[in-house]
Amino acid sequence: MHKFGVVSVSFRKHTAEEILEASQKAGLSYIEWGSDVHAPYDNLPNLERIAVLQEKYGIKCSSYGTYFKVGETPTELLEKYIDAAEILGTNILRLWCGNKNSEDYGENEKAQLFKECKKAAEIAAKRNAVLCMECHRFTYTNKREAALELMKEVNSDNFKMYWQPGEFRSIDENEQYAADIAEHTKIIHAFNWKGNMRYKLSEGADEWKRYMAYFPEDITLLLEFMPDDRIESLKEEADALKSFF
Repeated sequence: MHKFGVVSVSFRKHTAEEILEASQKAGLSYIEWGSDVHAPYDNLPNLERIAVLQEKYGIKCSSYGTYFKVGETPTELLEKYIDAAEILGTNILRLWCGNKNSEDYGENEKAQLFKECKKAAEIAAKRNAVLCMECHRFTYTNKREAALELMKEVNSDNFKMYWQPGEFRSIDENEQYAADIAEHTKIIHAFNWKGNMRYKLSEGADEWKRYMAYFPEDITLLLEFMPDDRIESLKEEADALKSFF
């Protein structure tokens, strides 16, 4: 059974409680907290307050959406991010791999990045955490070939992937990425973007059904950003996502 939730960065102007209340009304059961606004890793009282609020609204933390960039953020900070995730009730952390597209890495740079990834995976293994790289532009996992190379090289159950459709890729290209990376994917970010334009998720039903054919039935899908940025649109988007299955 699929698990449905939302990414808190969708509503940076709203409080954690407002987001949890809207999530509950939308019939969502999971949330990914962003480390930038709502859940900074070094604000322990705030993290503990969010954990209490989750209990109040019956929402579980699916993952911790960090802005930790492997190869750029000091690796010694990783344990503090894992500590924060544990307070929120999850062992899954979203990280970014590097700070530029895979094709812009030289061989020496790539070797150093992979070394840092392996180091991070070893730390995660000791802490029973799972580090998931987001397939995002301007990171090493911008292309499916690079993401697969990374997964093969690190080769760790504690180092996995997120998946999301690329707004500047074709549907066929996104489907191929989904097919190839599905076995390594823990969480999916769901939205319907075409280039710089945002559309309602319901308008992308056919392509999303194609994508989801490759993923297991118990995977977590998190709504990321509303087509109009309004928290009031969350229920409509949540209903659309659920209707795909």
